[in-house]
Amino acid sequence: MKILIAFESSGVVREAFRARGHDAWSCDLLADDFSPSPYHIQADVRDVLGCSALPGKWDLLGFHPPCTFLSVSGIHWNNRGRGWERTNEALDLVRWLMTHEVPWYMENPVGLISSRIRKPDQTIQPYQFGEDASKRTCLWLHNLPKLTPTRRVPGRMVNGVERWSNQTDSGQNKLAPSADRWKLRSKTYPGIASAMAEQWGT
Repeated sequence: MKILIAFESSGVVREAFRARGHDAWSCDLLADDFSPSPYHIQADVRDVLGCSALPGKWDLLGFHPPCTFLSVSGIHWNNRGRGWERTNEALDLVRWLMTHEVPWYMENPVGLISSRIRKPDQTIQPYQFGEDASKRTCLWLHNLPKLTPTRRVPGRMVNGVERWSNQTDSGQNKLAPSADRWKLRSKTYPGIASAMAEQWGT
């Protein structure tokens, strides 16, 4: 299969598919995170999907649009001076991505895609796929089955509530504020990427 994973500079999902023999590529405005990969296209996905010269027809598309202007946690800044222009642009991009006819999936946290466009087909957690982490993630699917959980990792119990290694006892994310915190938090967990490649790569 020829696969394009858009808005991915980490290469985690791309490499999960390539490990199973697929011709998988990633695409992002950012450069590849690690050693430059020959399978990473640094460009706007709209140009790549509209250009027949790069690498041809796609059999599967994966979309991980930036959640900065789409997530519930970031929307409160819109009413505090940031405005809604970039959020509306992000929603228009999501609508355009969803018009593609080949099988695709879209991944994003809980946010405005659910309320402004359509509800997700599935909500998953990393701890359902062998990861010691909690991060509620929404999946919108087109001509793809729902992901089947592979292995549940139990959390530690704190006052009767499960918490995982990326959480404080109160449930907050442990990552300290930094310039690249958004990038670290948006990275796909390998267990989820592996399940995507195994279950959707057939």
